[in-house]
Amino acid sequence: MQVDTIKNIINEAKTAANKASREYLDVNLKGEDNYPCGFAWVNIYDIKGNTKLGRAMKQAGLEKDYSGAYNIWNPGSINVQNVDVKSAGAKAAADVFASYGFKAFAGSRLD
Repeated sequence: MQVDTIKNIINEAKTAANKASREYLDVNLKGEDNYPCGFAWVNIYDIKGNTKLGRAMKQAGLEKDYSGAYNIWNPGSINVQNVDVKSAGAKAAADVFASYGFKAFAGSRLD
């Protein structure tokens, strides 16, 4: 997979995450950033860094975390503290990566 293809997938995932985060905020929280604070991210597993795909992931701007997964923190890039809003975005982004055959999962934690 080429670097440009991965960049396009990342952009698609971030766009989907932003849309899902905004929708959750507007519909479920009536636009109010309240309730539990936290963080959310997407982990992309089972890609070795020394492979062609692993090098392309890094060139596309992704980094590995302590678990060995490539990840994107707050893929929706929405400036709120609510963990549910961020989780909705992370789930949407993980779904995009999964649709391209990646082993991707959303993660979150309370602050």
